[in-house]
Amino acid sequence: MTEPQQPNPFLVNQLRDEADVKALVTKATESSSAGAPRGILDAIRDKLADLGPELVAVSHDLAEHPETGFEEHRSSAGLAEFVEAHGIDVARGAYGLPTALYASAGGTKEGPTVAVLSEYDALPGIGHGCGHNLIATVGVGAFLAIASVIDRIGGRVIWLGTPAEEGGGGKELMAQKGAFDGVDAAIMVHPFTYDNSEPVFLGRRQLRVTYVGVPAHASIQPFMGRNALDAANLLYTGVALNRQQMPPTDRVHAIITEGGLRPNVIPEHASIQFYVRSAYPETLKILSQRLEEMAMGAALMTGCGVEFSWDESPVYLPIRNNTGLAQAWNRRYQERNHTVLAPGVVPDLLAGSTDFGNVSFRVPGLHAMVKIAEPDVSLHSREFAAAAVTPYADEVLVDAAYGLAGVAADYLSDAKLRETVRDEFEEAGGAVDVTEFFG
Repeated sequence: MTEPQQPNPFLVNQLRDEADVKALVTKATESSSAGAPRGILDAIRDKLADLGPELVAVSHDLAEHPETGFEEHRSSAGLAEFVEAHGIDVARGAYGLPTALYASAGGTKEGPTVAVLSEYDALPGIGHGCGHNLIATVGVGAFLAIASVIDRIGGRVIWLGTPAEEGGGGKELMAQKGAFDGVDAAIMVHPFTYDNSEPVFLGRRQLRVTYVGVPAHASIQPFMGRNALDAANLLYTGVALNRQQMPPTDRVHAIITEGGLRPNVIPEHASIQFYVRSAYPETLKILSQRLEEMAMGAALMTGCGVEFSWDESPVYLPIRNNTGLAQAWNRRYQERNHTVLAPGVVPDLLAGSTDFGNVSFRVPGLHAMVKIAEPDVSLHSREFAAAAVTPYADEVLVDAAYGLAGVAADYLSDAKLRETVRDEFEEAGGAVDVTEFFG
């Protein structure tokens, strides 16, 4: 008799360790962080009051001219021209990507570096149904605001325009070319239906499983064939049955992209494409291995050959939240009369994926979510695209730019906050290289 496969205990142990780390970091941050001087924050506020109408105009222009990933030529050019109009040079085609952008301010004094990120790719047929017009302009506004005071606080702020978040993995491609080398923290915001500074985002891999069978006449000699479509069907069903044993933060969803050409021929080829998601890099690896085992089982049951094709675009890691940066955000965003929900209030099942996860495993990161619509409005919809250009969204744009610039100012000004942020990052496992991790 063979022995059963024992469940991997990683997730149980990880949740215990996270609770211990967060309790210590929360206590340290609340008791010791001084943040930026009030005069610096007032200067940021005044700068954004002046920039506000321009930022809103740029946001609406992006919304009216949506461009999909790696095709954001008009969008990236417009953002670059806007920054340049305010006296800062912008490098176009940064890090080998034609629509990526880079700008910097400060650096004349020794000190830390904060990266402020913007996204600006849209969704096919939907436009800015994920609100990237706001992500872009909040990032630009925060960068220009902190750049206006950088000489008073020291350190350096850089702005990265990151293409193709919607599936293309632009941030990971930029990271592989050195975009985050020398960066101490990376920050951005994303529109949502709740205000939340420690959101759950899942890691994501892509898998294509291709089965090769033996064709035969489906009526005269079906017993001489090996049915590749049967293998794909068994795998699809096996994944569905396995969901009872999956952690609640895991996701697997799939489509059959090839299943034969004619009903009277036993299908020789069948292909099924999966998105595989999980809340930790380690559990994503565990789930990936389990999927391969099920795929092999289906091949054995049907007598078919099987081929695996992983990650046709970069792996997306889950977001590793940083409590120190999140609490800095909570403090600054609440100054604009927004109430940020505590971790765990927003259901964890409302979780997608983002290439910022890769950034957050390279350097400490903040990916704050800002409410622009009610919870019954779904992201990746035309309704959410419309919500991203309402008068309320325009107000959130300026408020979020203040919050993001405030976090940068706090981080650059407060050595104790920097120490807390870095200690938490190291306690969580330090930097992870995606390519090396998944081999």
